[in-house]
Amino acid sequence: MTRILVVEDERKIARFLELELKHEGYEVDTAGDGRTGLDKALEWNPDLIVLDLMLPELSGIEVCRRLRHESDVPIIMLTAKDDVSDKVMGLDMGADDYMTKPFAIEELLARIRVALRKPREKAATPAEEESHALHAGKLCLDPDSYAVTYNGEPVTLTKKEFDLLHYLMENHGKAVTRDELLNNVWGYEYAGDTNVVDVYIRYLRHKLDDRFGIHTIQTIRGVGYLFSL
Repeated sequence: MTRILVVEDERKIARFLELELKHEGYEVDTAGDGRTGLDKALEWNPDLIVLDLMLPELSGIEVCRRLRHESDVPIIMLTAKDDVSDKVMGLDMGADDYMTKPFAIEELLARIRVALRKPREKAATPAEEESHALHAGKLCLDPDSYAVTYNGEPVTLTKKEFDLLHYLMENHGKAVTRDELLNNVWGYEYAGDTNVVDVYIRYLRHKLDDRFGIHTIQTIRGVGYLFSL
């Protein structure tokens, strides 16, 4: 049975989610603070975590950050703040998705199903690492070791920055829309707040273009972006 951990300090919301998820056939455990949630996540090994952003003991952001050192379990963050910066921070720490309270339980259930369908990462062999590396001029991206270098110099990227660059490089020379980037990098049918893509494009340009004096990503007006190094 698929196991879901709900980390939520509002008892009514936690109980509501527990009942709804059990009704859908999931095995459910709950935690009312971040520290307990982190411990349960590491000990119980759930298949997915619904994680509130604002928690006592440890914040949802910190729980997510620590979990990503140990696990690639899908994480859907809940936030009462309808602020792009909060959403970006959560995704930047490794969350797979987020929902703003109040939310429709049907939408959360749908996003849970999507997150559970995504395959987890597995270790690659040296041969696979070599075959999967992407090159564009002096830029090299290795999707298996999560390493990026330019002319041999390492470039430090967050997971979402890496995933975005990876998708752009895979589509080298092709204009891709914001919706396409959201669907493929953020991993679900995303609606609204497409400016989160623009935020991450700026991050990449700062870390690559500004640092090395190159021009990696073109803005295609009315369409989206194109990687053309």
